[in-house]
Amino acid sequence: MQSISAMIQKYCGSQRPTGLVVIREGQIAGTWGSTDHPVNVRSVRKSLLSALYGIAVGEGKINIDDTLEKLAIDDTPPSLSETEKQATVRDLLTCSSGIYHAAAYETRLMGEKRPDRGSHVAGKFWYYNNWDFNALGTIYRQATSQDIFEDFHHKIADPIGMTNYSYRNGVYQKEETSDHPAYLFKMSADDLAKFGLLYLNNGNVNGQQIIPSSWVMESTQPHLLTDAEGFGYGYMWWVSTSDTVNGKGAFVAAGNGGQILAVAPSKQLVIAQTVDLSSNKGRLETAPFFAFTRQVFGHYT
Repeated sequence: MQSISAMIQKYCGSQRPTGLVVIREGQIAGTWGSTDHPVNVRSVRKSLLSALYGIAVGEGKINIDDTLEKLAIDDTPPSLSETEKQATVRDLLTCSSGIYHAAAYETRLMGEKRPDRGSHVAGKFWYYNNWDFNALGTIYRQATSQDIFEDFHHKIADPIGMTNYSYRNGVYQKEETSDHPAYLFKMSADDLAKFGLLYLNNGNVNGQQIIPSSWVMESTQPHLLTDAEGFGYGYMWWVSTSDTVNGKGAFVAAGNGGQILAVAPSKQLVIAQTVDLSSNKGRLETAPFFAFTRQVFGHYT
């Protein structure tokens, strides 16, 4: 059987990510590349915000069953309908708000696939929707009166020992199409792996409960099925529902171009990968990454 180092060298030699880190049972099993180089981790940002939501819910600052109407959340014309305003925070977390307003920082394909306004009621239909994700950023800032990037720094990054993260690198991207900006994180593979390890340990690090364990469990359950075979969706986490994809019960944060964090509790594994798209135009696909993770999982069977 190949060693972990050989598996990493073979995979990274062909895919060329910026950085890759494999952690097994809390210890680094292997690395590749510039693991300390922060990059825009794209849609991984959503799982990072989910962690902050867990803390805010635990502190009683956010009730995920509150409606958008109660929270006074609306958007640019054409504004939200009274029906759309009945969507709850929980619906947004599971990407099932039924609100198909234009959103900031969405790809062309997302815009093309967006359902018609009013075509689905909240909580019933999953659609990967940047409007939901961005509105959750607005709701968080409104409910806590805090900045997302600074809160992540003080509540998560510092306590778990991130060394490359800086709240100063966080950017809110606002566009004319919507009142709700995207919140863009920069993170290194090292720090992303530490975030994954925090979730592997049920939100606890060195005896300190950073994220409520109940939130870690609830947010990484498949609440709705997605259009990606073998995956359900939790609270801004992709959750494996098949042993053939990434190990049943594993959960994943994924961003465009190859930004990805996989956490497999059954194997006590965390695998973090980053790609600096300003220097690597290859935009890595997820299929080779999952093939690599299955190989690593097999090593520890």
